[in-house]
Amino acid sequence: MQATALSPCIITDKVAASRDFYLRHFAARVTFDCGWYVNLQFGSGASLQFMAPQPEQPPCNPAGLTYNFCVADVDAEFAALMASGLTPVVPLEDHPWGDRGFAVQDPNGVVLYIYSEREPAAEFKPYFRD
Repeated sequence: MQATALSPCIITDKVAASRDFYLRHFAARVTFDCGWYVNLQFGSGASLQFMAPQPEQPPCNPAGLTYNFCVADVDAEFAALMASGLTPVVPLEDHPWGDRGFAVQDPNGVVLYIYSEREPAAEFKPYFRD
């Protein structure tokens, strides 16, 4: 298979709250919104959908689900998100595997890990592939 795009869709009773959260905190752009289904675009190439439960698709239980957002300046993003009233569920810190990051949660309980890449520690360098 040669996928041309990949994007997650969360089945939730919180479609409007999810849309508003990502618009406010993550500069998402709405590309489709019919009320029970919304498509959000992030920059170029990343998208996320939220859909109200349907008879054949019950609400998602996002426990254990994390979305990773790579950003140019994680410290600036941390400051902005904290100033907007969000609370980290993972503190801002450097990690030896090659990033500096923190995490918050969306209205559905999805963990959003926001990070910037850093030089990995020597013990992690052998695990990187081109």
